[in-house]
Amino acid sequence: MRSVVLTAALMLPLPATAGSFTPPEGCTTFMTVQSRQCRVSNHYKCAADPAGDQWRADFDQQGPFFLSRINSEAEWVESFDLGEVIVRQELLPGAADPASFSDLLASGLDSFDFGLTRDSGEQSLVRGFDRLTGRSFTIDGIPLRETEFDFTETDMGGTILRQSRGNEYISEDMRMFFSGPSQWNGGDGEFLPSDGSPVEFIFPGEPGFAATEPLFDCDPLLTQATPDRGIVPVALK
Repeated sequence: MRSVVLTAALMLPLPATAGSFTPPEGCTTFMTVQSRQCRVSNHYKCAADPAGDQWRADFDQQGPFFLSRINSEAEWVESFDLGEVIVRQELLPGAADPASFSDLLASGLDSFDFGLTRDSGEQSLVRGFDRLTGRSFTIDGIPLRETEFDFTETDMGGTILRQSRGNEYISEDMRMFFSGPSQWNGGDGEFLPSDGSPVEFIFPGEPGFAATEPLFDCDPLLTQATPDRGIVPVALK
């Protein structure tokens, strides 16, 4: 599996090159999502992976910057930070409380407590929860449910590495999370606002499918953004 992932990273378009995303051999792109904060993500599945696994490749105006894989329970299985040096992080086996998309849907609340390891050998612990708020939205024709979340990642000695809290969206059919308005703390105690909410969902055969150039909230000198379709509430429970 590691060789498949490294191949995926190497086959991404080069930084600052706009074009069409091509997944690794044996993989198929099924959705492109244009989001706020100048990000476009291409989602794909690979025949060699366990059933339910899916990948996401994130691009900004400079090119690909992040690659991640989740499983059928929306657990973060592994990720790659595609900087000058590619950094791999993966889920440690034997989680004290694995994240569970099924539990979230069944009870409206899912706690989690699991470990991560980097290829350098560094390990960390992640604890938190996802909770359904009871609100539903439609974004670009896709029905989504809103969640509230809070998590903290610490090193093995308890030092806070990062924290985040706020709201996300989930798709029951796709079994995945999408970013929403939140706050982020990189370990210095200061929470900064963030909103990477999806704006457009694009499927095979539609204009913009497999795009690698983000459209929204980008530097106007580099990218001319198209009008934001916004978020349309469809239900309040």
